[in-house]
Amino acid sequence: MTDPISDFLTRLRNASKARLEKCITPHSNLKLGIAAILKAEGYVLGYNEGADEKGHKTLIVEMKYVDGTPAITGLKRASTPGRRLYFSYSDIPRVLNGLGISIISTSKGLMKDADCRRNKAGGELICNVW
Repeated sequence: MTDPISDFLTRLRNASKARLEKCITPHSNLKLGIAAILKAEGYVLGYNEGADEKGHKTLIVEMKYVDGTPAITGLKRASTPGRRLYFSYSDIPRVLNGLGISIISTSKGLMKDADCRRNKAGGELICNVW
């Protein structure tokens, strides 16, 4: 697999469209940080770490639905391995005019777009969520 973050986002997108209760993915610290931001913003109910039958670490994300509709309407990967997108804090694009969030990898860790503007930290735009 060449892009595990894109795989993670696709699994979340497919799980929300299929109205699954949980989404199970291989574990990584970057995926854990993305799940933490999604939980803090109210897009997922929660997440925890587990292990599969072979002993590999997994990340279990509990999907959130509001009256039967998924909380995650859209999820799009912005920066890819072939085309990295970097922005300074003043140039970070707004998602749906502020209704969605961007997740950015900065030197201070993963942050959502509003926190980057507040802390004056730019970085690589990972994905957009709405």
